[in-house]
Amino acid sequence: MGETMQVTGMVLSAMPIGEYDRRLVLLTRERGKITAFARGARRMNSPLMAASNTFAFGTFTVYEGRNSFSLQQASIREYFTGLAAMQPGVYYGFYFMELADYYGREESDETQMLNLLYVSLKALMKNRISPRLIRRIFELKAMVLNGEYPDMFACAGCGATEHLNVFSWRRDGMLCEKCASGEKGGQFLSDSAVYTCRYVIASPIEKLYTFTVTEEVLRELEHLLNVLSGRYMDRKMKSLQILEMVSGGT
Repeated sequence: MGETMQVTGMVLSAMPIGEYDRRLVLLTRERGKITAFARGARRMNSPLMAASNTFAFGTFTVYEGRNSFSLQQASIREYFTGLAAMQPGVYYGFYFMELADYYGREESDETQMLNLLYVSLKALMKNRISPRLIRRIFELKAMVLNGEYPDMFACAGCGATEHLNVFSWRRDGMLCEKCASGEKGGQFLSDSAVYTCRYVIASPIEKLYTFTVTEEVLRELEHLLNVLSGRYMDRKMKSLQILEMVSGGT
């Protein structure tokens, strides 16, 4: 027999089912990624209509069935409605949702990823930092939370911790000046780009969106993260293809 429980989470995606229902994918702190059906959510007078939209963050009361959950009620703290009017900000938001869906797991503690989603959407809405930079910070931190990311703190060849300015595609890590000599298939990274990556990797989530970088450093990060995303993920997000169309490839 199933039971009713409360979970704190965010709607990653919402799909219409039948005439009046919606199928939701929720990322929750307590149960990881779950699928929940919101019965009648598309009826005009449904109390679940607003709560069953993408980006809705709050507390959801769900009933656990044999193969899925049913949404009973919800108390939404943040709808992120302002994001819908932001172009191309909303497309970055959809990309973050899909990336969290990709990394999310059932029956796992997703508190950190949920927090990352929340502060990233807030950063998009504040519009104080370029959404291009927010995207790259989000991507790298999501890799860190997933446990698969490059070592930016020591040379992949000899272990040295100074004068690291070349990222080796072959070794999947940084190289010092000595080990980088003659290395093929790498990317030079400025000190600022290396520091930025280290900051994102090591900093708590609430401190991520407190800085900006020059256009030159941002381009270095974009090239690096494009390669790393292709290496660590086995498919390209559909929302990313749309984002790149509307934002000119960035």
